[in-house]
Amino acid sequence: MTTLHLTHAAALAHLAPLGHPERADRIRVVERTLEQERFAGLVREQSPLVARTALIRAHDEAYVAAMIEGLRRGDCVLADDDTPASPGTLEAVLRSAGAAVQAVDEVMTGQVRNAFSAMRPPGHHAGRARATGFCFFNNVAVAARHAQAVHGAARIAIVDWDAHHGDGTQEIFWSDASVLFCSTHQWPLYPGSGAVSERGEHDTVVNVPLPPGADGTMFRESLDVAVLPRIRAFRPDLILISAGFDAHWRDPLSDLNLTEADFGWATQRLVDIADQVSGGRMVSLLEGGYDLIGLARSAEAHVAALMAPPSRSIGYWEDSRAQASA
Repeated sequence: MTTLHLTHAAALAHLAPLGHPERADRIRVVERTLEQERFAGLVREQSPLVARTALIRAHDEAYVAAMIEGLRRGDCVLADDDTPASPGTLEAVLRSAGAAVQAVDEVMTGQVRNAFSAMRPPGHHAGRARATGFCFFNNVAVAARHAQAVHGAARIAIVDWDAHHGDGTQEIFWSDASVLFCSTHQWPLYPGSGAVSERGEHDTVVNVPLPPGADGTMFRESLDVAVLPRIRAFRPDLILISAGFDAHWRDPLSDLNLTEADFGWATQRLVDIADQVSGGRMVSLLEGGYDLIGLARSAEAHVAALMAPPSRSIGYWEDSRAQASA
């Protein structure tokens, strides 16, 4: 089976003020990267609009209504100063969540092996009734709830390796024993949450804070020791990735020192686990990543690993690590 790639031109119409890091060029560089011949095998589709019913599974109904109406009017009083809106934001927001739902549909029904959504705005900071940190709706939470409600997924694992803790995702699933949320992130750093002691009501929250300056060795060890065994033991029906690439050493919004090879390695490890316990089912959604070169290289490594045959050795990512800082 193949890898699905979802995007839409609406992601470019969500405009931010000059100098804002979450900008349309992020999608442009990812799309240019995925135009390479090595990605010719991707199944490419346009992101659909999300149904309101999918949004209210993850968010308060009143919040969803107010957010959609506010964006339709051209204002966004529910968002903070870091989360600007423009006339094109509403469609971008609805298609970003729509891509998450479409990816889940095709993966859960076996039409594709796994999927990657290259859409914006991102989502993992959005809480049940809160827009913040560049995020309006929590795309990965929408995906998880859709998989449960429509496809009968009993257990879902979410892995968030964005440099910033996915506080919105943690909030939404804090009391839910059916969703395992695992996050590696820099600490201290915005939004200030994500301590090891934050474990959820059912011990289904796994936070692995990384200190400023942490490199790929520490990142890989954190996954090997704290995250991957928990996912394997949880035996999820679906693995979701909040794929933020702002932990790359080039990124201006964190002080972590990961390389694109680290993201490729992490992806391959999750692909292997998905093949072992989840029928190969995995959906990845773009979150952060604000240096355009670092983002492009990381997305390239990530999607290449998603497309790799199930039996492929992870040795490639070990061998390529030395080249990644060039």
